[in-house]
Amino acid sequence: MTNEIKTLSERIDALETRLAYQDDTIETLNQTITAQWKQIDTLTRQVAQLNERLHEAEANAPGPANEPPPHY
Repeated sequence: MTNEIKTLSERIDALETRLAYQDDTIETLNQTITAQWKQIDTLTRQVAQLNERLHEAEANAPGPANEPPPHY
């Protein structure tokens, strides 16, 4: 019986160790994902601003838009 208790105790210790490592890994992954979402959000806003600036520049460009070159 004592041998069984020792074996179970070792298994429990091993499981607790694995759980601790998994908790650490999950927290690290969560922090990474959060940082990536912040970066994606920033980049999305920048692309929207650049798109808006491009449309403004096209609207303010001299001459008609999509005019073929004079040699056509």
